[in-house]
Parts: sequence; structure tokens; C-alpha cells
Amino acid sequence: MAERVALTPAAAELLRKLTAVHGPLMFHQSGGCCDGSSPMCYPAGEFRTGDSDVHLGDLEVEGIDPVPFWMSAAQFEYWKHTHLTVDVVPGRGSGFSVEAPEGVRFLIRSRLLRN
Repeated sequence: MAERVALTPAAAELLRKLTAVHGPLMFHQSGGCCDGSSPMCYPAGEFRTGDSDVHLGDLEVEGIDPVPFWMSAAQFEYWKHTHLTVDVVPGRGSGFSVEAPEGVRFLIRSRLLRN
């Protein structure tokens, strides 16, 4: 299976910083509008995944545990032909994602997967 998710160096650095504060982390990407379409970062296990979620892979960051990336199955149907890159930009996202107090937010950059 093709790699489906990756990180920018800035996102990897932020994950190292956030792991030092919160411990192991995980991402969940739902659908919807506004912050619902942004990847949400939680302490590992704080967001419950189930049969309605797809595990896209684990983000490898030097010095921390792999960070699993999950997506709702409904959202995956729309994005199943894309490669996702987690990036970070200035601004405030959702108060539920652990990066919110840092004055930055995670976002997804996507491109079509090649066959």
C-alpha cells in the first residue's frame, strides 16, 4: 500500500514539543466544515476510534513514539486517492486539538496518489 500520510519538518518539530507536554499523541481527521475538516491532535487514546475510522498510518518522528493518524471512514471515501501531508501554520484552530494554546494549527495539504 502506498504511503498515505506524512509530515513537514515544522509539524514534526511541533509534535516533539507537544509530546514533551502531553505524552504520546494521535491524530484524527473527520469531515465537515471549519475545524471539523482540520486534523485534530490528541493525547493517545483520548479520542476513541472504531469501525467507522480508517488507520492511514503512523507518523514517524525522531525522538518520540510513532503518532497514529486516523480518518473517519466517510471522509476517507472522499480522500482515498490522495496523499496527505500534515503541516502547521500560524493561527488558532480548535480548542480541542493540543496545539491550540501554541498559537498555531495543524492543517492538511493533499495531492493525488500515483498508481
